[in-house]
Amino acid sequence: MVIGVTMVNTLPGNERAAYNELTRIEGIKEIYHVFGEYDFVVIIEVADLSNLNNIVDFIREANNVTATQTIVGAELI
Repeated sequence: MVIGVTMVNTLPGNERAAYNELTRIEGIKEIYHVFGEYDFVVIIEVADLSNLNNIVDFIREANNVTATQTIVGAELI
């Protein structure tokens, strides 16, 4: 299991539209609207790093997303 924490910036004033886009992406477990450098913190939980990369790429291609930063974690065995 791989956990990704992705911080997301959106076009100003389009936070609601970006949120709606993010909620439709399979693999995203939680979305937090935050204040500061980023607009959202997105928690992604998937089977492997390849799936995480695909989801982050999909987030980056969303119409209202301008930038992302991702931190990757894995369960300790």
